Amino acid sequence: MQKAAFLDKDGTLIEDVPYNVDPALIRLLPGVGEALRALHGAGFALVVVTNQSGVARGLFPGSALGGVEARLRALLGAEGVPLSGFYACPHHPEGTVAEYTRACECRKPQPGLLRRAAHDLGLDLGASWMVGDILNDVEAGGRAGCRTVLLDTGGETEWVPGPYRTPDVTARGWPDVAVAILTAEGAVQEEEGREDALRTS
Repeated sequence: MQKAAFLDKDGTLIEDVPYNVDPALIRLLPGVGEALRALHGAGFALVVVTNQSGVARGLFPGSALGGVEARLRALLGAEGVPLSGFYACPHHPEGTVAEYTRACECRKPQPGLLRRAAHDLGLDLGASWMVGDILNDVEAGGRAGCRTVLLDTGGETEWVPGPYRTPDVTARGWPDVAVAILTAEGAVQEEEGREDALRTS
């Protein structure tokens, strides 16, 4: 099983343009390419997990997300970064489109998107990280059994506390995200090496 970096989309990977499905308006945030290249090089599968309540609200059809995914894959591909998966929740309990108007297990802070990706892609949630710009992302990661990074760039405005809502790492930018995860990975590998040495001594 492979470890993964689960990535929120709006306000984390790309500039936050509310309810945007126009590929021309999708732009990576500073430092994303270099950071994700480093994580991919360290063996992480890169998986987007995103709430897209605009579908439930009738603001755009679910089919529009195909263009968003394609544009994101193209931008990341130009940075030398492969995307292993793109998972979107179209639901909202206060939507206007009956098909998508409900509480669900896939809308963050619920962990359903991460669990679905883990099942589909053979990912080890306990060895994985969730990166997002609000505490709902952190909670989703925590509920799935991942370690978590809050990319604190102003997206979180309410700061509602609760179980699973304290990130393992708070970062100010993508260089800090990559350094924190890779540093933690190095510590884990070092500890595993010591345990292996003890077992064989």
